[in-house]
Amino acid sequence: MTDRFNTIAGWALFAGIVALGLSILSGMFFHADKPQRPEKMGFPIEGVVEEGAADAGPSLAVLLASGSAAAGEAVFAKCTSCHTIDQGAANGIGPNLWGVLGKPIGKHAAGFAYSTALPAVGGDWTYEQMDHWLKSPRAFANGTKMSFAGLSSPEDRANVILFLRDHGGGPALPEAPAGDAVEAADDAAATAGEAAGDTAADAGAVASEEAAPADQAATAN
Repeated sequence: MTDRFNTIAGWALFAGIVALGLSILSGMFFHADKPQRPEKMGFPIEGVVEEGAADAGPSLAVLLASGSAAAGEAVFAKCTSCHTIDQGAANGIGPNLWGVLGKPIGKHAAGFAYSTALPAVGGDWTYEQMDHWLKSPRAFANGTKMSFAGLSSPEDRANVILFLRDHGGGPALPEAPAGDAVEAADDAAATAGEAAGDTAADAGAVASEEAAPADQAATAN
């Protein structure tokens, strides 16, 4: 009886070892415990978007075409504690920014002590480079002395760039694709229309307020 029990126990132990070994081997070859998304989907699945597609928005060219330097001036107010922008103004904590667009990166303001990280980037302040810089100065030039975290809104960055361009000029604006250009023009027209409507409404309100005392005076007489 004891021998029979030992035999059964031995076979059970052997079967367990074999099962464990097969499990380890299958995990090594098939990575069953680490499911991965295929690099390229075989066919589109409704509700599933390509990585990064949800973040895609209007191109910088479109944002510049539909943007506003006046709106950029309001955003630039965040920068005035460190930067001046008028022609001939002195450098502050940061360099004067008159005419910065199109100039060599980290070299345009005479006499300003730039961090070595910024001129090391090389090249000129194109619209694309300025957009990257405004989004995250430290990501653009690791080691920069600039402590500003950046502007997360693409629209705010485009508007600030247009404001900079109004102060010292810059390269020709990039051309948006035909369809996007029409949309940008419509957006700009709509923005201008809203502004005109607000102005007209304000004027009408003022006129009504001025007319009311006159009507009251006529009634009193």
